[in-house]
Amino acid sequence: MTNLFTYVTSGVRGVYMKFATLADIEQGRDNNLNLIRMIAATGVLISHAWPVSTGVIEDQPLATLLNGIDLGMISVYIFFAISGYLIAQSYDRDPKLTHFWTARALRIFPALLVVLLITALVLAPIITVATVDAVLKEAPEYILRNFTLFSLDQFLPGVFKGNPVGGAINIPLWTLSHELLCYFLVTLLGLAGILKHPRLMLLVWILFVLVYAMTLYLEPEKRLVALAKLAFPFMIGALFFVWRKRLPMSWWIGIALALLALAAHGSLVFREIFVFALVYWVFLLGYLPTGSVRSYNRLGDYSYGIYIYAFPIQQLIAYSGVTTPMMNILLAFPLALACAVLSWTFVENPALALARRLRAPRRANI
Repeated sequence: MTNLFTYVTSGVRGVYMKFATLADIEQGRDNNLNLIRMIAATGVLISHAWPVSTGVIEDQPLATLLNGIDLGMISVYIFFAISGYLIAQSYDRDPKLTHFWTARALRIFPALLVVLLITALVLAPIITVATVDAVLKEAPEYILRNFTLFSLDQFLPGVFKGNPVGGAINIPLWTLSHELLCYFLVTLLGLAGILKHPRLMLLVWILFVLVYAMTLYLEPEKRLVALAKLAFPFMIGALFFVWRKRLPMSWWIGIALALLALAAHGSLVFREIFVFALVYWVFLLGYLPTGSVRSYNRLGDYSYGIYIYAFPIQQLIAYSGVTTPMMNILLAFPLALACAVLSWTFVENPALALARRLRAPRRANI
């Protein structure tokens, strides 16, 4: 029996060693993750075109096919998965808390503040059906509540009131507070030394899955359920980082996971298997394809700008009378991209440069 066990385990180990690990294929910043995030941001815009145009949230692409998981949610899962990996990597490279949190704050808040100022002080007074004075009176509270992220306010007097999604100015901002909470989780894992120990990280991940399952089963509060669903891909990304030297990466494994998700369709665990397979494919595509696809990295990182500007633009297009999703997409994307390019050039990239200067002389990627 001992000889049989040794034979089987050695065989499994031999198969395992044939695959490159995630650490083997990782090439620093020379990867496709920026492009994937850009595609994900565009996916959010495309998905929102349906409710913005029709008012029916369930109309979003893929929702019926994937048991309620629409294109927008898939795109957000991709964001959180990549973030889980890169944020764990960032803490691992430079665990000093002031450096870590300065980088996080300068990545999120400068661009967020600018979009809030533009929407509240420029866009809203122009299109409101209420008085300008009413909008300006509420604008400071709107800006403050959304800037702090944990008490979001979607409404200003008379703004987008007649739209299919009545009154909402920038719904996607709700995910940013969950992103920050996930950063706190990485901080705790880093302080506990867990990010340095794969076996401990695996144990923590298993405990997280148990808490996740209890949260979804008990449904204590919608915000907690939403946090759990977004923390799930984030924690998979963090797990992948800690296990990067042992995690085999292969197209065959990716195909097997995709088939497993297909087999689980309609089951209670479909979402979880689907998300795990999705995250694995994100890093396969993020690191394995090389060549001309990497040329996208010569451009800026426009995904965050697309994400925070697209919805107000789509609402403005709906306000102008456009009622078809495809026309909303065709009009909104170039406008959102233009805003994203300006945001990256004049706000986000300078903020990231400041973060790097503040972290000198220790050089670590954000």
